[in-house]
Order: sequence, then C-alpha cells, then structure tokens
Amino acid sequence: MATQLSAREILDRLVAFPTVSRDTNLPLIDWLEGYLAGHGIESRRVPSPAGDKASLYAWTGPEVQGGVVLSGHTDVVPVDGQAWTTDPWTVKERDGRLYGRGCVDMKGFDALAIWALVEAARRPLARPLQLAMSYDEEVGCTGCVAMVAEMAERLPRAAAVVVGEPTTMQAVTGHKGGTAFKVHVKGYEVHSSILDRGVNAIMAAAPLIDWANRMNAENRAKAPGPLAAVFDPPWTTVHVGTIAGGTAHNITAADCRFGLDFRVVPGETLDEWVARFEAVVAAKRAEIRAIRPEADILLDRYFTLPTFVPETDGAAEALARRLTGDNGSHVVSYGTEASHFQAAGYSTVVCGPGDIAQAHQPDEYITLAEFAAGQAFMERLLAELAG
Repeated sequence: MATQLSAREILDRLVAFPTVSRDTNLPLIDWLEGYLAGHGIESRRVPSPAGDKASLYAWTGPEVQGGVVLSGHTDVVPVDGQAWTTDPWTVKERDGRLYGRGCVDMKGFDALAIWALVEAARRPLARPLQLAMSYDEEVGCTGCVAMVAEMAERLPRAAAVVVGEPTTMQAVTGHKGGTAFKVHVKGYEVHSSILDRGVNAIMAAAPLIDWANRMNAENRAKAPGPLAAVFDPPWTTVHVGTIAGGTAHNITAADCRFGLDFRVVPGETLDEWVARFEAVVAAKRAEIRAIRPEADILLDRYFTLPTFVPETDGAAEALARRLTGDNGSHVVSYGTEASHFQAAGYSTVVCGPGDIAQAHQPDEYITLAEFAAGQAFMERLLAELAG
C-alpha cells in the first residue's frame, strides 16, 4: 500500500501541477488516480470531449445511500502578468500563510478532501464518502456536468454535497446564475470617408455594449425582490470584459469581437435575459444587413450556470452547520458547481476554507489557521460518517 500523505503534503503535490484552465489537467489526474488506487480506492475518469482533460470521481465505504460528496475543481487561473514574489507552482509557507496558485481556490480544499477520502478508507464507515474533482470550473463550470450526471447514475445517492470553494468555512446556500456569449460582429470594409457604404463592426457593436450599460442602470434603480435582496449587488448584472476589432483608423472595421455575460439573481431567469439580448441583437443584425447583406452578428453561448437557490430544510446546509457551528445566512454573487449538483437533485452547500478575496490574486494564499479549520471539518465529517 502507498504511503499516506498528510493534507499539507497533498497540497504541495497539487500546486506543483500548473493546471491553468487553458491547459491540460491530465498529469494531476494521473497522479490522483494512482495515489487513490495505491490505497485501494476505486475511481473513474470522465474525459473532456477533446480528451485533453478529465474529471475524476471516487468513493469509499459501504455501497448505501446517504453519504457525502466532497466536490472541488482542479483548474486554476493564469499567473501571466501578475507580480508574484514567490514561485506560484511551489507552496511557500511564510508568516502564517501558504502561498501558491490554487492554495485557496481551491487546491487547499482539494488536498483536504483527498486526505479525508484516503483516511475514510482506513476507518469503519456507516455511510460512504465520495470525491468529485472537475476541470474547467474557472471558465464556466462546464467540466463537472457530465461527471455529476454519471455520479447520479452510477453511485448510491449521497444525502449531501459539500462544494469546497473558499467561504471561510461559512455555509453558503445560494448564488447567482450565469451565462456568457462570445459575440462576433461582422462588418464590411470601405474607406472611412465613405463609411455609409460599409458597415463598421465596432460601431455596430457599440449599441449592444451600451445596452448592457442601460440594463445595469435599470436593474440598479429598481427595488430588488425578496430572493435578490440578500445578494451584493442585489440585481442582475450584464458585463462586457473584453473587446477587439478593426484594422486601421481610416477603414470601417470588418470585425469586432467582445464577450458579454449575465449574473442573474434568483427570481429572474437566464432564459428571460438571453431572450432580451437576442432580440436586441436581431434588431441590430437587420439594420446592418440592410446596408450590406454580408454583415452579421454571431452569438456563441459557451456556458450556462443555473442559479443556486437556498433549500428548505436542506440536508447539506444542516450538515455544514453541524460541522462548523455556523448559524449565519450567507449567499454569494460568484458562481460555483453547486448549482449543477443541485439541478441534478442533490442537496448542496458551498463551504470551504480560505477567503475568496485571495483567489486569483498574485501571491494567492490560504492562512494556516483556515487550512487547520478545513482539517477539523474533515475530521468531524469522518466521525459523523462513522456514527
């Protein structure tokens, strides 16, 4: 049997894999699969459509319903252009903190969950423990979808899922839903002195971007509904974060590309907002095609994340509160894979060590105290599953 690693030693191994979302995570999955097998733990890969990445789920304990899933993601955001003072791919301990890319988001939790699964295999459990490790969470929470469906079909149904995003060990029971588009406006090039005979893709894109500004202003001004009021901000946001286009200043732009996303509060629907945007796009498309039939606006909707809604008497929330002692009410505006588990019928809570404020930052860190709090959570979870 393989040597059992501590949670801190597992964290060192995980951070050393540079699993930026644009790259493969297979070396990490290879290591994890082998490490679990060395401890007699079954696991199963769920490859990405291209085969360059994979999710992995694993389980130990009796094959009965009522267990717990520990859910994490293996991908991290890039370090490009960030001013790190440490090697981002080596965990560095300093001043009561563990520095490294992913230490808080969310390889810290991953390490604790892997440790707990291996430890669970050594103990007599009354209910099983399951592990779910995904890819591409950072770029739309898309990598977990097939894994969640397969787990629901193949494994005994768990009573609770704990998604370990950094919440300072508070029980988060709701977050906004989201969806995003890659927008490509195709214009028609002419000299700018006769711009009326062409279509400037940048100028055609501008009203669509301004629509986002107007929607934000309207949403901010209206009174939030009871489900939305607990969020910060308590309204649906429409955001454009990137834009590119044009060839030269004296040529009408042949192309303009930008990204647009929605973060939708509970009480409103993604479909409603998508329909509103598509209607605005359709009107602008008709306008530019009346000038040049070659012009077009193409929409690539590349992810959809349902809203995560607080449950009534949710088993996962109750579990997190028992294990942490947290009695507060918490929701967040960022998205997580919790909504995909909830959509598949699992009772789900978001609860993990560390502060989301440190995520994606240069010199990302988790404090030793938060890592220890996560370890204590796992110890209490194992005791509950044994009891």
